[in-house]
Amino acid sequence: MILPITLTIAGVAALINIWLMIRVGRIRTAEKINVGDGGNERLIRRMRAHSNYGESVAIVLILIAVIELASIAMGDGAPLWLWLVGAVYMLGRVAHGIGMDGGTFAMGRTIGTIVTLLVMLGLGAYAISIPYMTLPDMPAAPVTTAMAQ
Repeated sequence: MILPITLTIAGVAALINIWLMIRVGRIRTAEKINVGDGGNERLIRRMRAHSNYGESVAIVLILIAVIELASIAMGDGAPLWLWLVGAVYMLGRVAHGIGMDGGTFAMGRTIGTIVTLLVMLGLGAYAISIPYMTLPDMPAAPVTTAMAQ
């Protein structure tokens, strides 16, 4: 079974991870800091952006995968809204990474954080609801005359 949403978003997630790693590496090279952060604020910000990304991306990818699997299993196919949520999440993570540098796009950090929280909340709630929304209707227990009295 091919999961096009999960595969695409996971691939994009890997590329964003590499981009964040390169941004850390550039500061390390420029400032000649091989280990740790050397007290360099720019390096600390970029390291935190990369670490923060790693703290959230796995759970979002897992949620996207299980929702996509459940949708396919229910015969619905890969839902368009899940593509959109995955794309918005990735854009939010890029905004967060850039925003962590401060400066003119410092608001990107806030935007990225809010997007991440809303995506996690929405996907988490939806994943929790799937088994309960899809349970077959259970027939009501027959009422006997002894129960009615």
